[in-house]
Amino acid sequence: MISINNLSYLIGDRPLYDNASLHIKPKDKIGLIGLNGTGKSTLLKLINGEYQASQGEISKSKDCTIGFLNQDLLSFQSDESIVAVTLQAFKDVLETQSKIDKVLKEMEDNYHDKLVDKLTKLQERFETMGGYTVQSRAEEILEGVGFTTSDLMRPLKEFSGGWRMRVMLAKLLLEKPSLLMLDEPTNHLDLPSIIWIEDYLRSYEGAVIVVSHDREFLNNTVSKIVEVSGRSLTPYEGNYDFYLQEKALREEIQQNAFENQQQKIKQTERFITRFRAKASKARQVQSKIKSLERMDRIDEVVDANASINFKFDFQQKPGRFIVQLEEINKAYGDNEVIKDTTLNIEREDKIALIGANGKGKSTLLRIVAGSEQFGGKRQPGYNVNSTFYAQHQLEALTLSNKILEELSQAGSGKSELELRNLLGCFLFTEDDVFKKIKVLSGGEKSRVALAKTLISEANFLILDEPTNHLDILSENILIQALQQYNGSFVIVSHNRHFISQVANKIWYIENKVVKEYLGSYEEYEYWVKNVKSSPTQAQTDKKVEKRAKPKKSVHTASSSGSSNRSMKEKELEKVEQEIERLDLEKETLESEMSKPEVFGDHEKLAGITSDYENVKAQLENLHSQWEEIANVLDALSE
Repeated sequence: MISINNLSYLIGDRPLYDNASLHIKPKDKIGLIGLNGTGKSTLLKLINGEYQASQGEISKSKDCTIGFLNQDLLSFQSDESIVAVTLQAFKDVLETQSKIDKVLKEMEDNYHDKLVDKLTKLQERFETMGGYTVQSRAEEILEGVGFTTSDLMRPLKEFSGGWRMRVMLAKLLLEKPSLLMLDEPTNHLDLPSIIWIEDYLRSYEGAVIVVSHDREFLNNTVSKIVEVSGRSLTPYEGNYDFYLQEKALREEIQQNAFENQQQKIKQTERFITRFRAKASKARQVQSKIKSLERMDRIDEVVDANASINFKFDFQQKPGRFIVQLEEINKAYGDNEVIKDTTLNIEREDKIALIGANGKGKSTLLRIVAGSEQFGGKRQPGYNVNSTFYAQHQLEALTLSNKILEELSQAGSGKSELELRNLLGCFLFTEDDVFKKIKVLSGGEKSRVALAKTLISEANFLILDEPTNHLDILSENILIQALQQYNGSFVIVSHNRHFISQVANKIWYIENKVVKEYLGSYEEYEYWVKNVKSSPTQAQTDKKVEKRAKPKKSVHTASSSGSSNRSMKEKELEKVEQEIERLDLEKETLESEMSKPEVFGDHEKLAGITSDYENVKAQLENLHSQWEEIANVLDALSE
């Protein structure tokens, strides 16, 4: 479908590509990966015809159509509704509809058989083109990428850049080009929308090239990885996990070949040195010299996986509680965002706040940070020193500063050697530290801002989408830094791999209430798929709802029998707390039983199964007690 042959492309005197080749087949699902600045987005623009190659050629089949979602579309605006903008994907359908409307208008004043015949043909064509379903298809895709039904008729210009990008993505998906090119689509999608797009792309009939640093997204959508490195394009037949395994194997083979070649070179050089002066060996020496000159040198494998070697200290050790939130409520006018939320952040909590955009995640972060007004109570902990990272922190960097200056002025008191060591961890080596902030890319600015955040000596970090604009290597550095960080943090992120590596608690928003899951992201996912949605859990949820009802009637009842009601209410509350504790214990045991290392160990599995059955029995007993007490309270309130 598309053939890239011996492609070379220069930016000034710097070659971005040098004799690179790649063949794209009709149903290929390709993940284009590489460090920031290696030319991934440039390659997409070369394929799209926006840039012209310095050398080589990009040839396309005649029937090849291209749809390109790039970051430039963030600035696109229109007074039309988002449905109308999306429907522009059906250009032929809209033109046919316009002709039908024109004929109908003409028939009002001049009705005759020719017009009826023309209208019939146009309507048949309109139906064949699927014209009667385009509106519903557009609405379905818009809702799939995160818009609500009430959003659909709003003008595009009312939405932020990220939401406008979603509209353009929906339009592209409806156009169904033979090659769909997506440049960092997950930067502007929340987790539910990412999952929806993954399902859509898996069944997409055409070819797809996606530039992404989200390894879970790549694992779930592509069947081929193309790595941009060393001014060339290297394909790997498989998803991202396969790429990691295959690359490690190739590098092992390359390193062994390099070491064998080096040994051969040394032996040859020793022969030349030893016999150079002997006339009888002159012919052999010259032959050896020429063989060295003709030899194709194998490069040594350079480990691109940077590792953190830096101690993140803070002087003040906080108390047990970092922040306590009680009965938090937040609304913007009539739009209620958060209600009836009570949560505690304790020392060494590593919390990931997940969920769809527009549900109040960033608002909750600001409430946690103490920078947002709200209803309820926020109690900061003892000796807590916090810092907040969000994308607008990039704008707070001093553009005229050099990178090293920017960190020196952060007030950490660290020496230049320590700061250079940290910057080295964040991929700023040698003279890079003297680059001015104003010449850095978005990803480089993100790394500087994150480095400033981590050296702030804060014992509590609040991070809003920290992996946006980071390539996979930079993301891995941040993961290592947060794994070594001894303080507490709350992170908003839609990057599942990142969350799974750093979080030990999950916060999620359900019916405007922020809830907590005590466990890792993998355990949370298992719980959502296999436990939370099960009929047994649904019955438990109903019981929880029922448990709330007697409380309400108790508070509104008359004063007669208040002593008995008070005693029973306390008894009910105690039972509820014990049920809640055992529910969590039961979930933990269920997660343990599902782990392969436990499932394969019969002795360990038997022990956990016994504990599980014991907890189940206790829960059944407590639910019976709860029903009895609730019935008594109902009787007292009558």
